[in-house]
Amino acid sequence: MTLRLANTGQAVIIDIGEAGDIHPRNKHDVGARLALWALAQHYGKDVVYSGPSYRSMRVQGDSIRLRFRHGGGGLIAKGGGDLKGFAIAGADRKFVWANARIEGDTLVVSAPEVSEPVAVRYAWADNPICNLYNAEGLPASPFRTDDWPGVTADAR
Repeated sequence: MTLRLANTGQAVIIDIGEAGDIHPRNKHDVGARLALWALAQHYGKDVVYSGPSYRSMRVQGDSIRLRFRHGGGGLIAKGGGDLKGFAIAGADRKFVWANARIEGDTLVVSAPEVSEPVAVRYAWADNPICNLYNAEGLPASPFRTDDWPGVTADAR
């Protein structure tokens, strides 16, 4: 939500942070990612400055197709193998771990337990195991496609 404010940016550090501490020890890579944002947004440099960020979804039968901003040179599963960190839910709002595959510049997410999906979440946990990146090596930002109340909803 803070990215809606003028002159704000973010560096996703989900892959270089500390599991038990919100303050990562690896300040160098955090600074390098923030510098990419500044170079692109304020200094006019043509650099990929962000990892994939959720743009939109479309239900297609028993799966959901996701589109992203900042795909850079293409979406990848870092380290190869299967994509990790995706969950999907139907109208019952019960999330289950999902299969995700890259198709061009989109992802297709599904799970056998959910025949009529309505929502996807990615890396939606404390210290998640997740591996969606762009070809430039920048991690995807955690996201959810739903706006269902969570454990912190209405907390004041």
